[in-house]
Amino acid sequence: MRDVLDRLAPWWEAGDSVALATVVGTWKSAPRQPGASMLVGADGEAVGSVSGGCVEGAVYELGEQVIATGTPVLQRYGVSDDEAMGVGLTCGGILDVYVERVSRADFPELGTVSADIAAGRPVAVATVVAHPDGSHLGARMVVRPEGEPVEGTLGTDRADAAVTDDARGMLAQGRTATLEYGPDGERRGEGMRVFVASYAPRPRMLVFGAIDFAAAVARMGTFLGYRVTVCDARPVFATASRFPEADEVVVSWPHRYVEAQVAEGALDSRTVACVLTHDPKFDVPLLEVLLAPGTPELAYIGAMGSRRTHDDRLSRLREAGLDEEQLARLRSPIGLDLGARTPEETAVSIASEIIALRWGGHGEPLRQTTGDIHRHTV
Repeated sequence: MRDVLDRLAPWWEAGDSVALATVVGTWKSAPRQPGASMLVGADGEAVGSVSGGCVEGAVYELGEQVIATGTPVLQRYGVSDDEAMGVGLTCGGILDVYVERVSRADFPELGTVSADIAAGRPVAVATVVAHPDGSHLGARMVVRPEGEPVEGTLGTDRADAAVTDDARGMLAQGRTATLEYGPDGERRGEGMRVFVASYAPRPRMLVFGAIDFAAAVARMGTFLGYRVTVCDARPVFATASRFPEADEVVVSWPHRYVEAQVAEGALDSRTVACVLTHDPKFDVPLLEVLLAPGTPELAYIGAMGSRRTHDDRLSRLREAGLDEEQLARLRSPIGLDLGARTPEETAVSIASEIIALRWGGHGEPLRQTTGDIHRHTV
């Protein structure tokens, strides 16, 4: 829903009824991940995508039906389905798409959910997308972190308790997925499927070193959806005008900045760090902190430099007391071998390595590989 919220919220505010189609399950080489959304507006406008163009026509027609009836529908599109083939899902994937009507009456919590997302406050929406008793279909809860109230109900106290607990765990990890329970929320049962959409704050990208390469990496990080911070101890270089795409530019010694961020609990397992200074007085103390046992294990730590710089850096880090297990987490020289030369090409190389690490890719040309194109992680 996040990807269409800018268009959905004004319709909701105006009192219109629209159809919201959401990918709630994928198998094989599905083109979009769970959470991808498409809107069918009251004026007939289509916004967003659930399949990159394969089944949007069929989903659009289903959305019009749902607006008229108010009855939500869970529809599967797959290569083995004649209708899916007819509308063009030829990539071999399978999609479960849940289509619901959204209006002030159908989704009264949307206003507070939208405000949370806009403010970067973590919030999860849990929706029953399948149930043996049709009256439970579309039941919804809005779940926030521990200690904050839950809005709505899925129908029973047992189901509410189980889903609230699981949704909070998923929210902490920034995960979105469909969970299955028994009809009354039994954890070992089946029949009730609940789609939990987590809207956690954007993951962070920390870029150290206010150089031309950092400007290109910051632009790429913003493009990929990260909240980008550029940090450098030199105020003449670390300026907002040099890094307009960054969310913030910090003038500080990098290692001290990271120590403060760790103390504040501002880093997590989704954070990526790109150390571009290739100057030992900056990057060695910084990497000591980034790789230290007391620092959360970040999703990615990459450091720029030649192979000679890399070898010298490793020697200095070993002298500082880092062991081989800690050093193995360092991606250096940074990026994938794309033959990159310019700052922009180097930024693509770094982004490619981050994406490959996140999804388990290897960087080979797809024509030289077999099996599913789109990998899935748990």
